[in-house]
Amino acid sequence: MRYVKGLGVDVRTKARELSMQALFQLDVQGSGLMAQIEDFFIESEDNDFVRRLAAEWTKGTWENLSACDGLIEGSVIKWKMSRLSLVDKSILRLAVYQLKFCSDIPPKVVINEAIELAKKFGADKSSAFVNGVLDAVLKNIVSQRQGRSAGEGGTSQG
Repeated sequence: MRYVKGLGVDVRTKARELSMQALFQLDVQGSGLMAQIEDFFIESEDNDFVRRLAAEWTKGTWENLSACDGLIEGSVIKWKMSRLSLVDKSILRLAVYQLKFCSDIPPKVVINEAIELAKKFGADKSSAFVNGVLDAVLKNIVSQRQGRSAGEGGTSQG
């Protein structure tokens, strides 16, 4: 998908906000809420493109929650997922999903957008925490990809 500018806020930024809020709700209320999440998007946003993108990212993140949480847990030192604030966890899950599964979005954009979400919705130190975790996650993802590429060539690094 290409970057589309809306009025004031980039439509992809708005979709990230909605997706993060939906992931928060799913974390609190459980997977059963997924059936009604479209109603939340309709009530929250008029732009159909934003709603569809938010729904795609929310569904993709939720379907790959185990993989996303594994990458987060592997990148936070002395922290368990249960200790993370629900806001930070939702932001991290969305960003990790995008880093791992959305190759059309540059990693720098994903991380910068996550930091902005943390500034807007998180606690005072959330943005620095999110930045540090996502930097570590990205290094882990890049290392895994390089390991697979090297393994296909007969040598493996890492």
